Amino acid sequence: MKLLNIKSLFVAVVATFAIVAAAQADHHGTKQDIVDVAASNPDFSTLVAAVKAADLVDALKGDGPLTVFAPTNAAFAKLPAGTVEDLLKPENKDKLVSILTYHVVAGKVMAADVVTVDSATSLQGQTIDVTVDGDKVMVNNANVVATDIAASNGVIHVIDTVLLPKS
Repeated sequence: MKLLNIKSLFVAVVATFAIVAAAQADHHGTKQDIVDVAASNPDFSTLVAAVKAADLVDALKGDGPLTVFAPTNAAFAKLPAGTVEDLLKPENKDKLVSILTYHVVAGKVMAADVVTVDSATSLQGQTIDVTVDGDKVMVNNANVVATDIAASNGVIHVIDTVLLPKS
């Protein structure tokens, strides 16, 4: 059950980013979950494909709340050649689930909250380090490039690097 909640958080964060971008004009609350938000933004197509391959869509569409640190397509492109393609293979599903759930934290953690902590425990089980230097926020080695993208089941923060759990 805990793994499903982690999966739901990750998908919710991705969906939230897409919803926030679409809803900025009307400034109303969103009715899209994390997966819907992510799926509506072409910058998250790799993330959405990975969430689908890992069978995490239903988990990230759950009630939450979840916080997702969502890597963009450009973040995935930084990985060594062939890495994404290998992760999407059915035989590597467990590794993909581990990586994706490492990007999700239980609860709705807004940017104002992130800057008050040194670390957070991911749904994958390992700790993510949080570093704040002025207005620059990093999670592990990734820069947070956009924050507080709201979704019905959580929040998405956009990062420029894929987080990789320790082996």
